[in-house]
Amino acid sequence: QVQLVESGGGLVQAGGSLRLSCAASGRTSRTYATGWFRQAPGKEHEFVAAISWSGANTYYTDSVKGRFTISRDNAKNTVYLQMNSLKPEDTAVYYCAARESTGWSTVINYYSKSDADYWGQGTQVTVSS
Repeated sequence: QVQLVESGGGLVQAGGSLRLSCAASGRTSRTYATGWFRQAPGKEHEFVAAISWSGANTYYTDSVKGRFTISRDNAKNTVYLQMNSLKPEDTAVYYCAARESTGWSTVINYYSKSDADYWGQGTQVTVSS
C-alpha cells in the first residue's frame, strides 16, 4: 500500500502561483508514475499532469501547458505541481495519484481514464478573479 498526502492548496488571486506537494509513504520502494488530477464543482474529473518515476517523461493537459510544471524528488518521496499564472477556471480540488510504472504510454492511457492504484485525499485550490 502507498499513502498519498497532498498539501499546498489555498486561495490565490488570478495571475498568482501555488506549489502543490504530494508526499508518499508506505511501499515507496516500488516505482510509481504520479499524476495530478482536479475536479471542479459540477465538472468531471480531469487529468492535469503526470511524471514518470525517473522524471524523464512528463505530460500536461493542454489547458495548463506553459503554466504548470510537474517535478519529483524521489529522495523525499514527493511530487510537486508548480502552478503559475493561475486562472479562475483552475479552481478545483486537486488530487495526486500513483500507478505502478508499466510503460509511459500505458500509464497515460490509464490516467486518461482516471484509473490509478492509489489516490490522495485532495487539496482545494481557489483562484479569485
